[in-house]
Amino acid sequence: MTNESVALTIPSLLLFSAIFILLFGFSSYYSKERGYYLTLGTLLVTSIISGSAIFENYSIEVIPQIFNGMLIYDTFSAVFISLFLFGGFLTLAIAKSFIDKTKFFTFESFSILLFSLFGMVILSMSNELLSAFISLEIASISVYILVGLNRDSLKASEAFFKYLLLGSFSSSFYLLGMMLIFAQAKSTNLDVIAEYILHTELNSQLLIVAGGMLIMLTIMFKIASLPFGAWVIDVYEGASLPITAYMAGIFKIAVFAFALRLFLSDYSAFEMIYDPLIIVGAVITMIGGSLLAVIQNSVKKMLAASSIVHSGYLLIALASAGAGNTSAASAIIFYLFAYFISALGAFGVLSYISKGGDKLINYSDLDGLGKKSPLISASFTVFILSLAGFPSTIGFIGKFYIFTSAIEAGYTALAIFGALTAFISIYYYFKVIVHLYFKDSVNERLDYGYKVSLAFIALTALIVLWGGVGTSLLVDIPGINALNELSRDAIESLAL
Repeated sequence: MTNESVALTIPSLLLFSAIFILLFGFSSYYSKERGYYLTLGTLLVTSIISGSAIFENYSIEVIPQIFNGMLIYDTFSAVFISLFLFGGFLTLAIAKSFIDKTKFFTFESFSILLFSLFGMVILSMSNELLSAFISLEIASISVYILVGLNRDSLKASEAFFKYLLLGSFSSSFYLLGMMLIFAQAKSTNLDVIAEYILHTELNSQLLIVAGGMLIMLTIMFKIASLPFGAWVIDVYEGASLPITAYMAGIFKIAVFAFALRLFLSDYSAFEMIYDPLIIVGAVITMIGGSLLAVIQNSVKKMLAASSIVHSGYLLIALASAGAGNTSAASAIIFYLFAYFISALGAFGVLSYISKGGDKLINYSDLDGLGKKSPLISASFTVFILSLAGFPSTIGFIGKFYIFTSAIEAGYTALAIFGALTAFISIYYYFKVIVHLYFKDSVNERLDYGYKVSLAFIALTALIVLWGGVGTSLLVDIPGINALNELSRDAIESLAL
């Protein structure tokens, strides 16, 4: 299968499956379980197809006669698409017991999930501002609906309306920014805009600079960077646990995919303007996120607040990449994978032990879990250690790459500040471990969920460890270096 065929097959399969599930849902032969397995199968097949296209460096236009350079399929987009699809597959696999025990996960839920992934796939390939906006909104609107799936929950309804209103408001900044850029560059194609920026004096590009800042506001909102990410705690609290995992990991990756393509290809010439803004945003995000995480009593809300801090780490790398440091750009991709797999596992554990309920899991609910369920506790510990950046986990390697790239770019103080923030995170992350192993429980909850879900949680924990240390015990299995190399190839393909 050629790379262009892959670029057409993946979104077509996602779209066809989503529409088929919607139509099939009205059939008397349909059941939620069949819809679940159909969605799971679609994600498995598409992730395998996408994974086959990440081992070479290339960049092609998708049907240029029709799209006229609007969509680019390259190693960069192939890597991100593989992450989306693999993440979607893992989310559903881990959440099997949660989905079966809830009534609000209906056949439409799986269709909406596939529509959101379709939007993310197109967003990662978008080489034009308008197509990027449309695909971003397809993904965003789908996620809004997923947040409010539980119509019997007041918190879910509140989270839905809050996210919908604020998300729509932030999208208006994107449209205004795109209008300003088009008014000056006379195009919304990223290649044309980059060419215009390269051959025009900076003083004559004020509309493009202003437009880029407005688009940056939308991106800051979507990745939950403070002060634009104040919605995170309430929305994550109201959403069901599998959807929270989906938002925290996969949706954030999709937004960063477009942000990297935009700022590395077009706005690298404006680093003197944008870097100070990104640095200030990174500092505010890390400080505010840490304070929010420290004061939480709920494990879910703590993980939601800590996701803000991780956005701050990614902004450090984005600022470093703007300074012309290519290793910083690849560090972003590596860290996105590290955070996504760790956060997905952590939220997956919560959905596993919640037994389909919408009750917030407090620290006290984890008391004594290490004795009752050693495997789930060990997996949860691995995810927490990775999020905290503990050595021998993929999270430690990701933070190491980000901080070293910041030092290489001349942002030593920023790297030190990020390291101090990571040190603070030990307090709220290690509270989980204390309650798992050093507290006695009065409850006797032993049967939490399906063994299949537990198996995928354990597999995810092994991936976290594998990404931290790698292995070549019996056969040559790619480890840290392979992931880092793949990240570099993805960035290099943007210049092809």
